[in-house]
Amino acid sequence: MVPRLLGERIAQMARWFPVVSVTGPRQSGKSTIVKSVFPDYQYVNLENPQTRKEALDDPVGFINNRNEHLIIDEVQYAPDLFSMIQVASDERSSTGQYVLSGSQNFRLLKNITQSLAGRVGLVELLPFSFQEARIAQTNLSADDFMISGGYPRLFETHMPTDVFFSNYVSTYVERDVADYLDVRNLTSFQKFLRLCALNSGNLMNYAKLAKDADINAQTAKTWLSMLNSSYITFQLAPYFSNEGKRLIKTPKMYFHDTGLLCYLLGITNRQQLLFSPHLGAIFENLIVAETLKNHIDNGEEPKLFFYRDDSKIEVDLLDFTNASAPMLIEIKSGQTYKDNFARHLSTVGEFLGIPEQQRHVVLRIEQGFQAKGAVAHSAAEWLLRQT
Repeated sequence: MVPRLLGERIAQMARWFPVVSVTGPRQSGKSTIVKSVFPDYQYVNLENPQTRKEALDDPVGFINNRNEHLIIDEVQYAPDLFSMIQVASDERSSTGQYVLSGSQNFRLLKNITQSLAGRVGLVELLPFSFQEARIAQTNLSADDFMISGGYPRLFETHMPTDVFFSNYVSTYVERDVADYLDVRNLTSFQKFLRLCALNSGNLMNYAKLAKDADINAQTAKTWLSMLNSSYITFQLAPYFSNEGKRLIKTPKMYFHDTGLLCYLLGITNRQQLLFSPHLGAIFENLIVAETLKNHIDNGEEPKLFFYRDDSKIEVDLLDFTNASAPMLIEIKSGQTYKDNFARHLSTVGEFLGIPEQQRHVVLRIEQGFQAKGAVAHSAAEWLLRQT
């Protein structure tokens, strides 16, 4: 089993809070990690129909008749359990009593905020980072990781990516989307999902997405909110200040996992990737998503933005997570460095007071070097760096 970077963070949360919640997309390894971190806890999974029925029929008995240290997987299926967990954890007044996990974050967080506010430590588990994937497959390149993404089962079974993601999308749409949104035309939602893939890295345009998907704008917003809350997509906010610059205020959309993104774009092998017109967008998505994941895995609250003003000065990624060492990152999918890559980094760096050594360009090169006006990195170097 590949050791997860978040393992110690989850254990730490259990020393601080009576309840720990581990959320993340389907098949990101939540069940595996909580059972590994808490091997002595009793484990129940509410995807089991009989167990779920017991929890729904008698939530009081379900909690009272089980161990004081209990893992409840897919807990969102029995919302009445949350108030019982609140009562039981308050009565015992000790830490590390319950570990809750679930894939439907939109339901799980609603119940947590209503019943367990202040009692629960929240942890997000995304698929393998590049660092974790390299433990499972030591010769893995950044290009190959773009295609595979980081879902653990792909590395455990060596299943073809198209087989895995075809099943993944079907399961996600049928179990999560159809149930929660009451989407009657699932084909329309799958079309919408593919349109989102085509718009990865672009400014959000609900009207265009809605028109292309043949739905109304409000439906597009609802569906995208669903994708965000279930860890399929996320939004990168624009940098904004009141310092006289006219800055873009519309966020960009990215996918948490580039393997899923590639599948939705019809890319299943390296040859298709390298000759795809989407290579630049996929590579940008990889660097942004893995930078986000790197901070989450380190227990940090990511503060990531992009920069664009009305004079078309743009920087792909601003990382202000470490306030004492903010970074500017330009992302290029080519294999040849050019001095003009650092031009906007210099302009924005001077405007924001960010020195040259904190301005970076990430490319698909073999090895990084000190360039004029910035530090150039290979993709692998950037993905394996320690924050």
